[in-house]
Amino acid sequence: MSNPPRATSRPRASEEETPRVASARISLGRRLRAEGTNFYVLLGTTLFLVGFGLMMVLSSSSVESYLEDDGFFAGFFRQAGFALIGVPLMLVVSRFPISVWKWLAPFALIGASILQALVVFTGLGVGTGGNTNWINLFGVQFQPSEMIKLALVLWIAQIVSRKEEFLDDWKTGLLPVLLTSGAAIGLVLLGNDLGTVMVMAAMLFGGLFFAGVRLRMLGALAGAGAVLFLIVAVSSQNRLSRIMMFADGSCDDPEKQLNECWQTIHGDYALANGGILGAGLGNSKAKWSWLPAAHNDYIFAIIGEELGLLGAIVVLVLFVVLAFTFVKIMNSSTDTFVRVATATAMFWIIGQAFMNIGIVLGVFPVFGVPLPLISAGGTALVTTLLAIGIVLSFARHTPEEREALGLPARQGIRRVIRTRTKTPAN
Repeated sequence: MSNPPRATSRPRASEEETPRVASARISLGRRLRAEGTNFYVLLGTTLFLVGFGLMMVLSSSSVESYLEDDGFFAGFFRQAGFALIGVPLMLVVSRFPISVWKWLAPFALIGASILQALVVFTGLGVGTGGNTNWINLFGVQFQPSEMIKLALVLWIAQIVSRKEEFLDDWKTGLLPVLLTSGAAIGLVLLGNDLGTVMVMAAMLFGGLFFAGVRLRMLGALAGAGAVLFLIVAVSSQNRLSRIMMFADGSCDDPEKQLNECWQTIHGDYALANGGILGAGLGNSKAKWSWLPAAHNDYIFAIIGEELGLLGAIVVLVLFVVLAFTFVKIMNSSTDTFVRVATATAMFWIIGQAFMNIGIVLGVFPVFGVPLPLISAGGTALVTTLLAIGIVLSFARHTPEEREALGLPARQGIRRVIRTRTKTPAN
């Protein structure tokens, strides 16, 4: 006689738990698909660069901080404090819908421009190195020009998306874009920060390029910009001497070696001292008061000295990864606003990075621009992270989400290419 099966509640509990586990897996899978590969590549690369930057700021600023009686870690603690503000803000704004950025664009540009106007037209502006680019409000010092960069990411995208059908016409399409964006850039130019103005000009050019503006019109704008650059460059003796030193290419004069060539020479010494493998983290000689701006504008020279050619190549590769990710996000978007805002942010971050590296390597004249996400500088770090947070919010809009919103499945950069191949209108 066979024994009757024993009734137990265990299998039923398992049966009840199975749908929950399956539901959790489906939910996690949907979330991973919603974020997409581009989201995680951009987020991971950004966080790595921020962490790497904190390490290099600690190494490059320790001597200067100690000489200023602030202790070895003062520069690092300041930068880490801004990173603790910027990274959570980046994650928060990455949750915002695109409609928020479209609504915020004009207010961001107006607010940032007012702050920059206070810098150049009132006694609140603070000058350093010949540039008046800082403001001191209620004991807090920051750079409104960095906020204008962030505002331009949104504003250029907003006005270009509205004028998209008229971008082939100077008066109706391009003039409103140039006047509003140019006014904000002009306020920064009044503060004599030519390096930042060049980055902003690249942002405007990049946004217009990926909006589909014809190359002949962009060429005319580039020519006008080059003329303006020459006029501004010769208007300052400090800038003119640096440009002439770069054009001459010679630092044999002992007087030049102690003045306009000093930073270039000691940046070269630092890179040469690093060799292929580097002198070792923390073992830089240039940071011992030999290289000015070792922890901000010339931090790439310290990277090359301490981590060698391999460390410098790693930094370059990371910025290339960022660039490819920006392009992939643009290519997956159907919204002109998203495409142009992403392009503008890319020309800001990637363009400024390669401009900074080119200055350290002697490819460009010396203009004061920091290395994004790595150089010391609180306002620059926070605003750059916010710009990346905006692009991360774009990366969340996957084809499934666009289909739910009733948007076309794909458009991206291919449309820009098709636009350029059209026959010009009469």
